[in-house]
This record gives sequence, structure tokens and C-alpha cells, in this order.
Amino acid sequence: MQPQYSQLKAMLAISKASLRAVFRSPSSVVFSIGFPLIFILVFGFIGGGGKVSLSVAFDAQSDTINPVYAAMKQVPGLNIRTKTPQALQEDLEKGRITAVINIRRTGQRNPAYIIDLKSSEAVNPQNLQVLQSILGAIISGVDKSMFDPAPTIATINKDIVKIPGRVYRTIDFILPGQLGFSLLSAGVFGVAFLFFNLRQQLVLKRFYATPIRRAYIVLGEALSRVTFQMITSIIIIGVGHFAFKFTLVHGWITFLEIMFLSFYALILFMGFGFIVSGLAKNESTIPPFANLITLPQFLLAGTFFSIESFPSWLQPICKVLPLTHFNNAMRNIAFEGASLWSCWQELAILGAWIVVVYAVAVKTFKWE
Repeated sequence: MQPQYSQLKAMLAISKASLRAVFRSPSSVVFSIGFPLIFILVFGFIGGGGKVSLSVAFDAQSDTINPVYAAMKQVPGLNIRTKTPQALQEDLEKGRITAVINIRRTGQRNPAYIIDLKSSEAVNPQNLQVLQSILGAIISGVDKSMFDPAPTIATINKDIVKIPGRVYRTIDFILPGQLGFSLLSAGVFGVAFLFFNLRQQLVLKRFYATPIRRAYIVLGEALSRVTFQMITSIIIIGVGHFAFKFTLVHGWITFLEIMFLSFYALILFMGFGFIVSGLAKNESTIPPFANLITLPQFLLAGTFFSIESFPSWLQPICKVLPLTHFNNAMRNIAFEGASLWSCWQELAILGAWIVVVYAVAVKTFKWE
């Protein structure tokens, strides 16, 4: 007599097999578990765990023998710059620092000091508001520790001096990051899927029957990708400039410098795509490999928000990523009017990445 068929056991067996398949699929694990955790960690750093970081400086005439100044020096979120007055003026005009602070005596007991702020039209207004809030909290803390009942030891002058500067718009920060986002996505995903499919569909093998050399096969395919992405870059910059007033300080010269920088970065990002296409065993493994390269850069390289939003221990990691240096160079050229030559450090780091990436790509790339 045969044992009765158990629907429950069959159902559990199917569930077990299906669960194994899910855990054995890299794309399922990464997309379902890895990416949500990364987003939670990153936005957690920016929100509850992250600290505000603003760059400021003190005026040469500022009083430094007072408890307010001492308290400011202890605030982790204030990066105090010490430069010559001429250098500070230039930093203000280009929005590199939020304000120059001058603490001056009043000769009275209440308030004993007045805090003057000198800022620029190039500074993000939100950062200036945050600075005022920080200074207000510092003054309140000093008051509570020194007086009872508490007159205020200092007040903030509401008439903020603003020197002329280029108007800082949100698009001036966002567009470089989005252009980098587009270049990195196209370079990694586009190249990886392209050459993997060419290999799987035996297209490359058919090319071997022709006199063309292998290097020219790669260059031909790469040229088409570069051409398409350069057209995309022109569209992104054009829409940003004419529709949203994205800053191109020196007009066509700035535009051409940005296009060269985009081409330079795209060459690097395509190298990542060659590595992914060589490592991928099948088409479903391409997205996980590609996202391991792209997602950390999208989140940590100043694409959507400044890396100063992250904790201090995370910022050195951010500064290693190649997309960070593209974004920095792009913003310096477009908004601050820097030349390609003055961005030599960013270009040198991108060049070092190119050497390393293509050395790995040569080892991992497969023709068949």
C-alpha cells in the first residue's frame, strides 16, 4: 500500500527549493538586502547620526579673548579656516566658506559682544541660516554657564554684510552630480552589457573571421559609446544652462573644458564596464557587480549632497572615489571659474584610477 501523498510536504519542499534559489541569486540578495541597508546607513548618517559641517573664518580684528570665541573653537561642525585677508575674500566670493566672523566688544555688560557676519551672494543661503542657528546655540550655552539670571553675553548682528559674488543656485550643485551620475552609469552598465552580449551571441567570434584586429573592435564599440554620451552631456549642460541658469563662468571656454573633463572621466568609467563584463558569468550577475561599483559613488561622491554631510570618519573614504574628484573639478570649473590646469590634482587622481582600472580590465576581459 502506497503512502498517502502529502500536500503539505510538497508545499514545504517547493518553498525550501525556492528559498535556496533566492539566496543563490546574487541579484536577489543585493537588490533585496544590500541596497536597502546601504540607503538606510547613508541617510541615517545624514539625519540623526550625521553632523553639520560648515567652513568659517575669523576676521583679523576679531576679539579672541572671550568665552564665545572659545566655545566656537570647540564646536566640531565649524571648520575654522586661517588664511590671509585676500585669500578669505576670494573664498567668500566663490562660496568656499560660509562667512567671516568678527566678534567685537561693546564696552557694556549686556551684551558684552556683538557678532558681525560677512558673507557672499555665492554662499548657499541655507548654510548661512544654519550658521546663525549654531551661533545662537553657542551664545545660549555660554549665557547659562555664566549668568543667573541670564543676560546675554553677545548678540548676532542681523545686518549681514554680503559682498558681491556669483549667485549660488541649487542647479550649480546638482547638475555636475547628475552629469557624473549619467557618465558613470553609461560607462559601467552600457559597456558591461554591450560586450557581454556580444560575447554571448558570438558576435565577437564572427568578427574574428574578418581582417579587423581585436583592438579596433574594442575601439569601434567604445567610440560609439563615447559619441552618444558626449551628445548626452551637451543636452544635460544645455538644458541646465538655458532653462535653469546653470553657471558657465567663461561661456564657451568653460563649456569646452567641461566636455574634455567629461570625456576624460568617461574613459575611466568605461574601464569599470570592461571589468564587469569580464567578471560576469551570466547576464543576471552584471547588475550586482555594476552596482557594487556605481552605488557607493552615487551616494558618497557628492552626487546628490555634499560629502561634508557625512561623519568625519567617512569623508576620507568619499575622497578616494573617482566620481568625487570629477564632481569637484566640474563644480570648480563651472561655478568658480577654475581652469583645467588648476584642477590638476583631480585630473591626476582620475589618471591614476585609469591606469589601475585598465590594468585590471586587461587581466579580466574575455573575448569568448
